This record gives sequence, structure tokens and C-alpha cells, in this order.
Amino acid sequence: MSTVEINGEARSLPDDLGQVRLLHVLRDHFGLKGTKFGCGVGLCGACTVHLDGQAVRSCQVPARAAIGRRVTTIEGLADTHRGANGRLHAVQEAWIAESVPQCGYCQAGQIMSAAALLARNPAPSDREVRSAMSGNLCRCGTYMRIRRAIRRAAESL
Repeated sequence: MSTVEINGEARSLPDDLGQVRLLHVLRDHFGLKGTKFGCGVGLCGACTVHLDGQAVRSCQVPARAAIGRRVTTIEGLADTHRGANGRLHAVQEAWIAESVPQCGYCQAGQIMSAAALLARNPAPSDREVRSAMSGNLCRCGTYMRIRRAIRRAAESL
């Protein structure tokens, strides 16, 4: 068995992973259903998680590539980024304040991408926000609310 840290907890991965993608291990092996399967080819961003703090498309990452590394999913974002203080991550709070979600399917990936952006650039320009979020698709078209939420989160950090 190999070990990966998921949401701050050491977890064992089976040795026979083959070509299994991180997305499927998170959802099927560990029951973390917040990370969504969208397109399966890394274009929509619904499956975005953090791997050692970087936003990655988990449908494109072989599960074995996560061995010995830190994975953060939407379920662990608040605890791993702000401490176990009972509060949501600033991006999650801003998402609620700006009423971003409609159908909600893309939201976990959107939030994870936004949190990674703000972790590396706490005061991004509008162009930087658009660029960082361009790989996350929203069928409902809530892009204006998403950008407002990112601005709000940046102000609160």
C-alpha cells in the first residue's frame, strides 16, 4: 500500500492502481463525491482539486502520481487552508455571499481553481482572474458572479 495525504489525513492507496485516475480514486475509493466528473478530458474543470497546492484536473492525473503528495478536495478546502476553525474558506464564503451557483455542478471545480489562484496571487487583476478561470466551464453562465466572488474573497484575505 502507498500513502497519499487527502484533506490533511494520510490515506492508503491500493497497489494495483494501473491507469486509474485520481478523480475515480477520490470518488469511488474514498467516497469524496464533491469532485465531479464532467468531460473526462480535462477541459471543463469540474474535477479540479489541489495537488500540493496547485489546481489540477483530477480526471487527467494518474492516481499513482499523488503518492506521497497532498491532495485537497472541496470537502477539505476550509480545514486545510484556514485551520479547523469552523469557518469556510474565503472563496466559499464569497460564493455564498454573491449567490454564485445555479445548478451547482461546476462549482466545486470553480471554487478550487479560485482558491488556488488567490493562494498564489492574493490580489489578481481582472485579466488574471479571467485567465486563471478560463479552464472552468459553467453551463449556467454565472461568470460575472464568479468574478465578483473572487474579488470579494481577495478583499477578505
